[in-house]
Amino acid sequence: MTMDPGFRALLDATNAVEMPPLSTLPPAMIREGYRAQRVGVDAGAPTDLEVRDLEVGGAEGPLKARLYTPKGAPAIGPGLVYFHGGGFVIGDLDSHDSFLRRLAAASGARVLSVDYRLAPEHPFPAAHDDALASLRWAFDHAAEIGFDPARIAVGGCSAGGNLSASVALDMRDDPARKLAFQLLLYPATAMIQDTASRRDLATGHLLTAEVMEWFGNHLAAAGHPQQARAEPVKADLSGVAPALVVTAGFDPLKDEGKAYAAAINAAGGQAEHIEYSAFVHDFYTLSAFCAAVPAAIEETGAKLRAALA
Repeated sequence: MTMDPGFRALLDATNAVEMPPLSTLPPAMIREGYRAQRVGVDAGAPTDLEVRDLEVGGAEGPLKARLYTPKGAPAIGPGLVYFHGGGFVIGDLDSHDSFLRRLAAASGARVLSVDYRLAPEHPFPAAHDDALASLRWAFDHAAEIGFDPARIAVGGCSAGGNLSASVALDMRDDPARKLAFQLLLYPATAMIQDTASRRDLATGHLLTAEVMEWFGNHLAAAGHPQQARAEPVKADLSGVAPALVVTAGFDPLKDEGKAYAAAINAAGGQAEHIEYSAFVHDFYTLSAFCAAVPAAIEETGAKLRAALA
């Protein structure tokens, strides 16, 4: 298995920078670094779609959100409620803007990106509460945002994949809001897991064991009475919405993503697993560093289009 040369160069440059221990750095600094690497660097992101900032209902008040409407979209059509990645601590509407422009264009679906509350300012289960509240809001305000309530999917990457899987379980028995699909992109499915990929890829691959520990400490889900909401892999998965689970070959989360898809199928559900063997964690936001990523987004968009047809 060989890493894409664009990602190899990115990792080499990242690993060459001497950094103080992550535990000594404040979240605000890491957030700015994450944004700087992703905002405004993807020159190929589509511009011929409608992008509108709005507010949606969160668990404890309004949340910022961004609605992407692809060119030629009907007045009412399929919709995806999307939760960005970032370990529940970093990431925002702008960090995933270029990717979601590409995904909306590729899928033909409207995409509603939700800026849920982040830890440590808002520890667990704030993000999970916001994800559930905003997904319900999308169903209840479907006509306002152009969503067909019979064709609403939930999706997210990394931590956002965890949120998506969690709220899909929450929505399973909601007779008024039937979720059509889950788009789970390199999802984290439990707080701590002893998998081969977490061991073998613990250092030098963007998402390291140190980074995951830092995220987990700020999230503060471990030992919480509602910890199970952050560990969908341990849940009864019968009856959940169909899913596409995408993983990357050089991602410590790849084993749990693959296992989660298998667990949905074992529970009688429908899940497809696709792995991009030459890619790293968070690759969907890194088109500027790897020429092969846009094609992967096109493929993912086509899968979403078919699922919501």
